[in-house]
Amino acid sequence: MSGGTSSQSSPGEAAGTQDIVATAVDRGGPRTVWSRDFALFFVARAVARLGDTMLPVALAAGLLEHGYGAGAVGLAMASTAAAFAGLVVFGGVIADRFSTRRLMIGADLVRLGTQSLAAALFYSGHVVLWEICAIGFVNGVAGAVFQPGVASTVPRLASDIQAANGAIRIAESAAQLAGPAVAGLLVGFASPGSVFAAHAATYAVSALCLLLLRLPRPAPAAPAASGTGRAGGEAGAGPREHRAGGSFKADLVEGWREFRARTWLWGVIAVWCLYMIAVWGPTVPLVATEVVQQHGPRAYGLVNSALGAGTVVGGFLALRLRPRRMLRAGAVALFAFAGFPASVGAGLGVPAMAAGAAVAGAGMSFWGVMWATSVQTQVPPDVLNRIHAYDVAGSLAMMPVGQALAGPAAAFLGAGHVLLVAGAMSLVVPAALLAVPAIRDLIRADTHALAPRAGAVRGRVRPARR
Repeated sequence: MSGGTSSQSSPGEAAGTQDIVATAVDRGGPRTVWSRDFALFFVARAVARLGDTMLPVALAAGLLEHGYGAGAVGLAMASTAAAFAGLVVFGGVIADRFSTRRLMIGADLVRLGTQSLAAALFYSGHVVLWEICAIGFVNGVAGAVFQPGVASTVPRLASDIQAANGAIRIAESAAQLAGPAVAGLLVGFASPGSVFAAHAATYAVSALCLLLLRLPRPAPAAPAASGTGRAGGEAGAGPREHRAGGSFKADLVEGWREFRARTWLWGVIAVWCLYMIAVWGPTVPLVATEVVQQHGPRAYGLVNSALGAGTVVGGFLALRLRPRRMLRAGAVALFAFAGFPASVGAGLGVPAMAAGAAVAGAGMSFWGVMWATSVQTQVPPDVLNRIHAYDVAGSLAMMPVGQALAGPAAAFLGAGHVLLVAGAMSLVVPAALLAVPAIRDLIRADTHALAPRAGAVRGRVRPARR
C-alpha cells in the first residue's frame, strides 16, 4: 500500500530521495518507463495478480461445496495473511542482504508447488480445512519473501516512478477484471480444482519472467543518508558491503528506526490497522460467501470483475493526475470504497453491487498508486526494502484478525449488517487520514528532486515536508 533519523526532514533524506528519482539518469541517461526489463516485470505482476484474484472464488466455491461455511473461508484466507504479515519484516531484511530477483523467483516456485498440491486435493475430493490452511500459510511465507523486493525493483527499472506504478496498477487491475470471471467459468464448467491448477500456472509464468529479467545495480546511497556505498557484484543483488557481516537484529532495528522517524508513514499504517479490522478483513470473505450463496459463483465473478474495471479506471487517473499532495488526494479517493460492502450488505441486485464495486475499485486504485509512489520516492534506497516490509506488515497486521472475526460476527449480527458497518467505517478511515497534518500536507518528493530551482534556498534543496 502504503523515512531519516528524526521527525523532521534532513539533508540526508533529501539526498536519498533524489537518488531514487535520479537513479536512471545517474546510470547514463534518462530511462523511459517502457523497456524490455520493465515489460517483463509488468507481465510478471499482471499474471501473478490474475491468479490471486481467481483464488477467492476457488476457496469460496470449493469450501462451500465440501460443507464448510463463511468462517472456514475466512480462516483459509487468514492463514495466508497471518503468515505474510508476521514474516514480511524479516523478508525485508533478507531482501537487503541477497538478490531480490532470486528471492522472488524462489518464492514463485514455492507457490507453484503449493497451489499444485491444492489442485490435487480438490480434484481428489479430499478437502480438509487444516490442510488448506497449511497450504495458505506456506503461501504467506513465500509472499513475505517476495513482496519487499517489489518496492525497490520499480525505481531501478523506471525513472518516472508514478507512471510505472500506475502502469503496474492498470495491469493488475485488468487481471482482476478477468480473473474472477475466468475463475467463475472454471468453477461452473469444471471444478474448483481447475482454478487452483490455473493459479499454479500463473506462478510459473511469473517466475519465468523474473528469470529473464536483468535488474540494473541500485544507485549508490548518499553518504549523508547511509554512510556507505553499494558493493559491486551481480546486477540485481543489491546488498551493501556491511550487510555481509552485519547483525540481522541490527538491520531490523535500523529499519524500524527509519520507519518510526516518518510521521506520515506510521500515521497511515496506524489508521490502516482500523481499516483492515473493520473494512477489508470482513469484506473479502463475507462478500464472497454472500454473493456466491445468493447469486452463484458467476455473479461473484462479475462483481469482482467490476471491481477490477474500477481499478483500471483508477490506474489511468493516477497516470494523468499528479497532485502536489499525493496522500491527501489519495485519501479523498478512498471515500469511494464505501459503496462496495454497503451495496452487498444492503442486499441490492447484482448490477448495483457491480456499480458499487467499480467505484470502490477506482478509489482504492488511485490511493494505491499515490501511496506506493510516496513510499518509493520519500525513502532512501538503501533502506527501502525494510521500510516497505514494515509498511506492508503494519498495513496487513490486522487483516487476519478482521478475516477470522468475519464468520463469528456474521453469525451473531448477520453478514449483511457486518457489511453495512464496514461500509460506514469506509468513510471514517479516509476522514482519519485527512485529520493528520503530516499525512494530508506531505508534498511529493519529485517536486524537489526534478525541479530543484523551485525548492532551492541558497543552493540547498528544500527537503520534502512530512
